[in-house]
Amino acid sequence: MIEQILSNMWYIRPEIALTITCLAAILADVFFKRKALVAGVVLGGLLASGVLLMEQYGVSAPAFSHMLAVDPFSVYFRGVILVTAMFVVLFSLSSVEINNPRLRVGEYYALIVAMTLGMTLMAGSSNMLMMYLSLELTSLSSYILAGFTKNAPASAEASLKYVIFGALSSGLMLYGISILYGLTGSLDIYAINHVLMTMGANRLALLIAGVLIMAGFGYKISAVPFHFWTPDVYEGAPVTITAFLSVASKAAGFSMLMRFMKVTFIDSTFAGPVGTWALIPGFEFTNILIVLSVLTMTLGNLVAVWQKNVKRLLAYSSIAHAGYMLMGLVVLGNDGFAAVLIYFVIYMFMNLGAFFVVMLVSNKTGSEHIDTYKGLGSRAPLLSVAMAIFLVSLTGLPPTAGFIGKLYLFAALINAKMIWLAIVGALNSVVSLYYYVLIFRNMFLREGTGSTEPLKFALSDNIILFLLLIPTLVLGLYFTPLVQFAQYSVAMFGVR
Repeated sequence: MIEQILSNMWYIRPEIALTITCLAAILADVFFKRKALVAGVVLGGLLASGVLLMEQYGVSAPAFSHMLAVDPFSVYFRGVILVTAMFVVLFSLSSVEINNPRLRVGEYYALIVAMTLGMTLMAGSSNMLMMYLSLELTSLSSYILAGFTKNAPASAEASLKYVIFGALSSGLMLYGISILYGLTGSLDIYAINHVLMTMGANRLALLIAGVLIMAGFGYKISAVPFHFWTPDVYEGAPVTITAFLSVASKAAGFSMLMRFMKVTFIDSTFAGPVGTWALIPGFEFTNILIVLSVLTMTLGNLVAVWQKNVKRLLAYSSIAHAGYMLMGLVVLGNDGFAAVLIYFVIYMFMNLGAFFVVMLVSNKTGSEHIDTYKGLGSRAPLLSVAMAIFLVSLTGLPPTAGFIGKLYLFAALINAKMIWLAIVGALNSVVSLYYYVLIFRNMFLREGTGSTEPLKFALSDNIILFLLLIPTLVLGLYFTPLVQFAQYSVAMFGVR
């Protein structure tokens, strides 16, 4: 058994690097008390974890008695999570909120690494117990980070609401897992599928278990009706953590949901076209996903129209994007899953870019209100143009990368003859254009009522801005490698 554990350690070397990084960040803060040094240690650890992750490219194997799956699918999502974490650390170096002298930044960076560790484990979990434990590791770290600026009343409120909703959804998920275990006698999702295919189970109990487990997944991806925590937490948390939750946490939740859905409830006897699959007969889980997708994108976009706080507006926008990505799961095929993977990389750059601009503006003005952006086009032209590009991409208009992301999602739906759902998604994109245009109008067509002094930003801030802006434009014109990577990542996904 010891030999087996040691041999499996190779598969979790990226996670081991993250664990060491978390401890190193705490020690660096205790002994040196230099914020930049702690951030450097964390960046180095994240980079090392990324290098170790690249060595697993092309590997497809189970680890620790099938508790974890190391395959191209998990490598893809772990890569998205690590890159997001690196950008968040870079954001934090420029954040006025985080660099408050009264805050202990060492704990902040250590918690970011701990949260990253939990999310990378979520991406590879193939056992229900492992899914729950990794979800809890992620959640406990994020609860603290959401309320890290404890002197701000909104931050404390955000953390408390996050804990309450998180505890409720985790309890529902755990109850669903217990029902599923009672029906099948296993927590391994592959073994569960084998039992369901050979012996069957009570359909009503199975449906109840699936819905309860979906509550846990829905909470992580901010899907309606599990989204209530999202606007308040995104508004009250530091911008850096809001950006982290909106991308990395959503990626981890989707990766776990996709693996659970694809493996647990797949009909192994289905003999349809290559790259497509069907769920167990009588288990209409796709109908639930369709309803969740339509409700999530529609509510997110409609409520965003009335928001005056830009960070809260982007929170509802994030909810809507979860609805778009849920459309890819409805397709039940490699095309739909690959479209979700493509969308996530694009979403990472454009959404992080939008939140980075919000943070920089907030640093200079002390406000996140939409009226703060009046006249910004003349005071900070580069920042305003970048924000406009990020918002155009979030809308899904060419020639930005957001257009490619939605194109592949809609194409997958059309190929699956779900044209009506693609139309619903397109109509929601039109609604999203309205509230994004409100920001354009304030930046370029309205004059500010306060200071007209130009806003100047550090060179490092401009470099980070370009690191997010360039991929948002380039991937709108040249996206073949990303598409091939995504298609390869789902080609062998779910095969044991």
